[in-house]
Amino acid sequence: MANSSNPLHQSHNPLIIAMKGHPGTGKSTLARALAATLGLPLLDKDDIRSCTISLQLLLPQSQSQPLLNDLSYRTLFEIARTQVRLGLSVILDSPLSNKSRLDEVVALGAQRVIVVDCRPGDEMEWRRRLEERGREEGGTQGHKPASWEELLRLKEGYKGCDEYDVGEKAKRIVIDTTAVGVTTEDMVMRVLQFINSDADLVVLGREPYIT
Repeated sequence: MANSSNPLHQSHNPLIIAMKGHPGTGKSTLARALAATLGLPLLDKDDIRSCTISLQLLLPQSQSQPLLNDLSYRTLFEIARTQVRLGLSVILDSPLSNKSRLDEVVALGAQRVIVVDCRPGDEMEWRRRLEERGREEGGTQGHKPASWEELLRLKEGYKGCDEYDVGEKAKRIVIDTTAVGVTTEDMVMRVLQFINSDADLVVLGREPYIT
């Protein structure tokens, strides 16, 4: 439930909370919980990408994936830009898989940018969640990995570009979204504490699994 006394609720100094992480890491679950707690608009790249499936069927796969992915990001950022111009804080849910995407977020003009980097420390749990979602969503609508093998191919395609320093214009909190005994509510509270702190980087949970 949104807290009307929350200083971000009607701020004229907009904040962008930008989620970051691979598919199945739990970033969307955390993003929704943050949006509900703070009463902020949540913009999800996957919602936009899902609306382009009809276009995907008209294009060769080699062209459709990069073209529609870029279109989805551009649409996401333009909608976010409107919110920021109105003085509204916003939460962006996307993989944010390379530095250029973060640079686009920073360029939206919010006073502060907080990157919530979701990194599951338990690979087996991460795999279970990913494949369970794939089964439930019937292949995740053709634009998200539905199996561990598909995820590994996606990560390989990044060639390390998803590992980057956020720079001086953003702050980053890293959360192990599979940490035992840590609930989504716990993660929300830690993100809120980080927003109110002056730290440049906080790592929560044990050291994440990284290939």
